[in-house]
Amino acid sequence: MQLSSQTELTWIHNMHNSTAETPQTAGTGNETLSTQSSSSKFSLGVLVLLAFLMVLLALVTILGNILVILAFIMDRNLRHRSNYFFLNLAISDFAVGVFCMPLYIPYSLTGKWYLGKGVCKLWLVMDYLLCTASVFNIVLISYDRFLSVTKAVSYRAQQGITSNPVVKMVAIWVFAFLLYCPAILFWEHVAGHSVVAADQCYAEFLNNWYFLLCASTLEFFVPLLLVAYFNMQIFHDIQRRQRHGSTQDCEPPRSSSLSWRFCFLPRPGASSPPSEAEDSVSSSPRPKKESLITEKLSPSRGNSVTPENDFSVSFCSRTGSKLQQDKKIAKSLAIIVCAFAICWAPYTLLMIIRGACQGTCVHNSLYEITFWLLWLNSSLNPFLYPLCHVKFRMAFMKILCPKKFATLRSGFF
Repeated sequence: MQLSSQTELTWIHNMHNSTAETPQTAGTGNETLSTQSSSSKFSLGVLVLLAFLMVLLALVTILGNILVILAFIMDRNLRHRSNYFFLNLAISDFAVGVFCMPLYIPYSLTGKWYLGKGVCKLWLVMDYLLCTASVFNIVLISYDRFLSVTKAVSYRAQQGITSNPVVKMVAIWVFAFLLYCPAILFWEHVAGHSVVAADQCYAEFLNNWYFLLCASTLEFFVPLLLVAYFNMQIFHDIQRRQRHGSTQDCEPPRSSSLSWRFCFLPRPGASSPPSEAEDSVSSSPRPKKESLITEKLSPSRGNSVTPENDFSVSFCSRTGSKLQQDKKIAKSLAIIVCAFAICWAPYTLLMIIRGACQGTCVHNSLYEITFWLLWLNSSLNPFLYPLCHVKFRMAFMKILCPKKFATLRSGFF
């Protein structure tokens, strides 16, 4: 009986220990299941499709921005002040496609970072640096266009000063580095510990709402307000000149009977080859061609062409051409800025919301979509250049279709 009783007590004790260990074992099993589900969160078909789309986006980003850089190297017509800022933007977007996207694709698909903490830090620094530099470049491009339209005289006087845009380009990278990179590198040392798991890769401040709000204000909201202001001022200046400036500035001498419509003549050679494209900041007047136009138009109206009339028509033609060119600048800038706002706004707002609720109120899939939408802006920019600028379009044609470009060019000469 004593032995039986002792055996019974031992059995009860073992059952008690087994029951006590069950929650821990179950918890471990759930954690393992969660890890497995996160690593295989997509079916095989969806995984292949997403991988294809991500790789395709990276390739488009790389090839598109390489084309912009090559165009700048091969075509001397692109090497003037405003286009240096487009080159700076293309370099940052190219680096996004070469470095940031390829390293993030496996992490995005599997949910695990396999490259170690050191590479993670490097990737974070590059990603935040390049994306922030891209935003600041758009602001700089907007400011440059603003000056070329509203302060054309002083802007053209500085055209030959190459050091001015170079200093601004370097400043863009310095400011972009200072905004996020020190926090990425030293946050865990200041806090005394790291909140990022060994198989994960994200910034330590990702759930710090105060830091995200301040950084996002400097990275997105202030730049968005600035480019919106520059665009509004450009459109306001164009409307003012349309209402008042054009006819007053182009008024011919009283002895001339030339029509007012000469003030709005398009620039002769507007459909000319790339060396005469419509970019106002590098165009120069061609009085010889304008004189020929004057000579052709004057006899039909029975007017003699005096030097005063010839100068007036030439000046009116240049003024009307400048107005048309500024309209194209405003339109192209508006397209680039709208693309920037559409691609960046969802990610920035969602990041702030996620930081405020410590990542619990935003589904990770939604955050991933907005993250890739942000990178989509780096892929779109190379296609916006030829859409908005004839010089880039001609330079791209010269690289991609040299025979067609030679045929087109020979048709003008």
